[in-house]
Amino acid sequence: IIESLTSIKRAGADIIATDLKSEEELRPSLEILKKYPNIRYTIGRHELADFQGRDIVIKAPSTPLDSIYIAEAHKSGALVTMWAALFAQFAREAGATIVGITGTRGKTTVTAMAASILRTAHKSVIEGGNVQGTSVLPQLKNMSDGTIAVLELDSWKLQGFGEAKMSPHIAVFTTLYADHMNYYKESMDTYLADKANIFLYQTEADTLVLGKQCAPTIIEKYGDRIEAKTLVIDELKLPDTWTLRIPGMHNRYNAALALAVARALSIPDEVSRQALESFAGVPGRLEFVREIKGVKIYNDTTSTTPEATIAALSALGTENVIVIAGGTDKNLDMNALLLELAEVKRIILLTGTGTNRILEWLPTASVYDSLSAAVAEAFLSAVPGDTILFSPAFTSFGMFKNEYDRGDQFNSLVQSLS
Repeated sequence: IIESLTSIKRAGADIIATDLKSEEELRPSLEILKKYPNIRYTIGRHELADFQGRDIVIKAPSTPLDSIYIAEAHKSGALVTMWAALFAQFAREAGATIVGITGTRGKTTVTAMAASILRTAHKSVIEGGNVQGTSVLPQLKNMSDGTIAVLELDSWKLQGFGEAKMSPHIAVFTTLYADHMNYYKESMDTYLADKANIFLYQTEADTLVLGKQCAPTIIEKYGDRIEAKTLVIDELKLPDTWTLRIPGMHNRYNAALALAVARALSIPDEVSRQALESFAGVPGRLEFVREIKGVKIYNDTTSTTPEATIAALSALGTENVIVIAGGTDKNLDMNALLLELAEVKRIILLTGTGTNRILEWLPTASVYDSLSAAVAEAFLSAVPGDTILFSPAFTSFGMFKNEYDRGDQFNSLVQSLS
């Protein structure tokens, strides 16, 4: 966000920045922006007047669906959007091809895989996603006719695409599970409605790639509104002779989706194979950190849903696995995960509202309010041949700034083990 604010300020925009967080919480960001004295701030609150008479209002993720401030912006005629949608509009005007990837799980990995294939093919690529350092608006200056923008689009970012009545030229929908039910008030239809913006404004000239897991639901609910050429893809579409460095059938599924994108862009399969077989994964997504004294340690901090942790356990197995999980609740169904956790060697939980909800079904689990203590017990409990898997299944709020902070802290603790 800081990079994007800097970019539009340099372009001469008159900016009001408003945030419910306190000045103390925002101090690092505010320090960076001090060199732009004409940005006005409303900190610790919102005011209706700030949303009146604006040309553009850019929403933050998780802005309430019934926000009175967004309603006021609409009332006064402002364009309400989000950073990714704003970038995509400018990029399209510059002649770029937009590839958008959404889904409950897999979207970050598919985004990174597709971008890796395109770079291997020596294409001009701009990648944007839920990975630190991939802000896209500052990259507009690098845009040219023929550039391919590969964008990871969560449900919140796709609200902006819906406001703009715009969809990517190539859209990928990986998987669909219940997520963010604390935000969507336990309504899967509302959650899917935001995500559906990735294909609702496509034309017959565009391509929609549906993962087999979510295809039946999407076709049932939106089939009569899909105009793009539609492909249904699963892991079997990846040639069985191709060998990936990253484990798990779910990653073969991800690779098959990335391959479908490459084929839609006329990239030769030999290029895709080279890129996918050398792909080392994404930080914090079943990331192999190190092996010490015969114990392998994986960082899966971005697993914020039960399905994500189940996928990690499926990839690594449950035998001889010590799991560190727990965190803040999102009102998701944990039953399937609890059955999987019953098979692992040891369960260690971090405090949080989600942990409180499942703890009675995990009577032998340890609970810590410190990640360092959790890692220490996991390592003390491990013997050669064991695996330590940090796969929270819940969000990071409370103990950490965000999931990246959570993963960085875990990696630092692991590197300090001896």
